[in-house]
Amino acid sequence: MKKLHLLLGVSMLAWLIGLGIVSTAHAADKFAYVDLTRIFSEYSKTKDYDKALGNKQDAYEKERDKLVNDVKQFQDKMNLLSDKEKEAKKTELENKIKSLQEFDRQKQTDLRKEQDDKMKELLKDINDTIKQFAEKEGYTMVFNDRVLVYQDKNLDITDKIIELINKGSKK
Repeated sequence: MKKLHLLLGVSMLAWLIGLGIVSTAHAADKFAYVDLTRIFSEYSKTKDYDKALGNKQDAYEKERDKLVNDVKQFQDKMNLLSDKEKEAKKTELENKIKSLQEFDRQKQTDLRKEQDDKMKELLKDINDTIKQFAEKEGYTMVFNDRVLVYQDKNLDITDKIIELINKGSKK
């Protein structure tokens, strides 16, 4: 009976020590959060891509303005024609308008797709940098600040991530 009590006591002690180790392990977890919006906007590649896409948008708008002016000039010339001549040129005007609409649709689709692709690339860079930093520094979890109700500013690693990601983009 004494052996049973001793065995039970040792088992209970081992179990309590095990709980202590588990509790200690959880207490040692490191948590942090980042401001993804700020990282995204301060990432040098974001600024580069915004500039490049802005240039493409400007070029598209110039080309579009030229096409719109061509259509307007054609319409103005048509207004000076007789009804018979207008009817003959009507199909040509409709084709110019359809061409302009197709150009608009295609360019807007292309720009939107390129913007989406760049956004995915930037977010992947950011996520990879956060993951590498968290693994290196021993963080268990890194949260997005938008889903947190309360954040202790001491847990904010945004500045460190911005510094790392911008260093990495210059290489």
